[in-house]
Amino acid sequence: MATLDFLNGTEPATARPMRTAPMAEKPTLIGLSREDMGKALVEKGVPERQAKMRVSQLWHWLYVRGVSDFDHMLNVSKDMREMLKTHFTIARPEIVEEQVSNDGTRKWLLRFPARGAGRPVEVETVYIPEEGRGTLCISSQVGCTLTCSFCHTGTQKLVRNLTAEEILAQLLLARDRLGDFPDRETPAGAIVPSDGRKVSNVVMMGMGEPLYNFENVKQALLIATDGDGLSLSKRRVTLSTSGIVPEIYRTGEEIGVMLAISLHAVRDELRDMLVPINKKYPLKDLLEACRAYPSLSNARRITFEYVMLKDVNDSLEDAKLLTHLLRGIPAKINLIPFNPWPGTNYQCSDWEQIEKFADFINQAGYASPIRTPRGRDILAACGQLKSESERMRKVDRMAYEAMMIAGHGEDD
Repeated sequence: MATLDFLNGTEPATARPMRTAPMAEKPTLIGLSREDMGKALVEKGVPERQAKMRVSQLWHWLYVRGVSDFDHMLNVSKDMREMLKTHFTIARPEIVEEQVSNDGTRKWLLRFPARGAGRPVEVETVYIPEEGRGTLCISSQVGCTLTCSFCHTGTQKLVRNLTAEEILAQLLLARDRLGDFPDRETPAGAIVPSDGRKVSNVVMMGMGEPLYNFENVKQALLIATDGDGLSLSKRRVTLSTSGIVPEIYRTGEEIGVMLAISLHAVRDELRDMLVPINKKYPLKDLLEACRAYPSLSNARRITFEYVMLKDVNDSLEDAKLLTHLLRGIPAKINLIPFNPWPGTNYQCSDWEQIEKFADFINQAGYASPIRTPRGRDILAACGQLKSESERMRKVDRMAYEAMMIAGHGEDD
């Protein structure tokens, strides 16, 4: 794990195996809408006339204070807390491992119950500290149904969708571990301001295709952006998709967060091979959906991800076609040097060619940052996330899609 660190003359990352209590199989209150939370309470004997007030209390403790123990809900009666403990859970997932990189990047391997998968499932969540922001990369599925030929996650079968609770739990746990919730004793009027948060931005760019788990992702993101709770700005939440066109329209209408597109090719015949979902939703349909995305402006741009593959998609002709395709779309283009993994036939473009590609796009008026590795010493690679028993040799797994995490979402 630390081989690259010693070669580079740096200290290795810290890795701490951890064991916390696994999630109980009681119904959870995390991830429920206010309406559904109220119904759940009424079913357990809370009078209907009190339900709205109780939901308001619980919402505050769960999403403003970040408590994970009913006993910490100080203004809830003891009898009510006992009823809640008997019938519900608000526990965090089990942390199998936590790693902290030298540059502040953190990675958590989290374990969730089987829920039909046959055995407990594991996902990784990655935190990238940046200048003026902290970005959390969240997974939406265990495995993936897509078979993008350059992506290691594409070699894994879909195990199951994550629930709204499990998607939100990644955010709640990260804020716990980073000290991003107010202390339990903090007076009600002295909540930590939003601009002091360590997790200021969220990207749905971890394992899985978020738009193939639309309802759970929608529910989780609406709670994450609720102004009376976690209160993330929708301009600081980015959903990344390979191009599920019908749900792109729904995302704009029903969720309203920022959009990122895993593009990677400018011709249908090549994208059919790199991103096979293109056969169902070709570039013309994808870009129509992008142009129709609500509230686009220079302050609300779509990010197009473009992995640089040597002699595949990195010619200046590709760059010209890219700027032509995106004409009229407020856009930012992230150029991502490919990180080879065992068994792949692709190579990373030469650095000189990447710079020429970026210069052409910049001259055409598009921001085109070249992403550089983050968390290299813990190899925080969202597109290549696997459980410990399945993952590649760690010295071969550089921070490939961690490069995709940084820089997403606008600064309010």
